[in-house]
Amino acid sequence: MPDESSGETGPPDGETYILRLFIAGPSPLSRRAIVNTRRICETHLPGRYDLEILDLSQNPELAGPHQIIGAPTLVKESPLPVRRFVGDMSRTAVILHGLGLPDASGTEPFPEP
Repeated sequence: MPDESSGETGPPDGETYILRLFIAGPSPLSRRAIVNTRRICETHLPGRYDLEILDLSQNPELAGPHQIIGAPTLVKESPLPVRRFVGDMSRTAVILHGLGLPDASGTEPFPEP
């Protein structure tokens, strides 16, 4: 686990990302979010992620403890800090920035304040 006082902007290579994607049934929006999230993970985190897809229409009780107010929502649990993304996950640059990963142009994310 990285030392939070070190000022590192992203996780060290090899650290596993723990991601949870909350969806609401088999809607087109949910399907796009699943496809886009898997694409981002396979492209930018191959072999370095654990993605769990949770359907709130089947398990609505999961929303409260995870602070989910809309779906689809992607939650990055680890590495810290926790981040949440809402929508169909089509804004790849925004997702990569929030995950602490460089975007396709190689631009590093802004350091945390």
